[in-house]
Amino acid sequence: MEAGKRAEGGGEAAGPVFTLQEVARRNCSREAWLVIHGRVYDVTRFLEEHPGGEEVLLEQAGKDATESFEDVGHSTDAREMLKQYYIGEVHPHDRKKEGSKDQNVTSSGQASFWSTWLIPIFGALVIGLMYRYYMLEGRSS
Repeated sequence: MEAGKRAEGGGEAAGPVFTLQEVARRNCSREAWLVIHGRVYDVTRFLEEHPGGEEVLLEQAGKDATESFEDVGHSTDAREMLKQYYIGEVHPHDRKKEGSKDQNVTSSGQASFWSTWLIPIFGALVIGLMYRYYMLEGRSS
């Protein structure tokens, strides 16, 4: 059944196609696969090297880790490093089940932008205004 689910066709560039059910079976330290932006990665060799520890990857193994990957705000180097663990694509039928979550990269980017930049800037602005207010209060008393 597994061989029937994989598509040989798209050539070398596209790679094999896996269903989410196939990916879900690879969720332990012996074999850890995850999906990021509709692409399947075998991160088994990277478990011990991951800066956040292997537990972080094992929590996401066997499922779509796009949101977690984007929320952390990985560097360009980390994104480049992903290429060496690429093994294929998620089956188009499974992508449709999940809606536009995998395909809409800009949505994740915007969420990351908000949490990475705007919220801390807003927080710093509020703290600065509070500090200024209390300093003026202290001088007038």
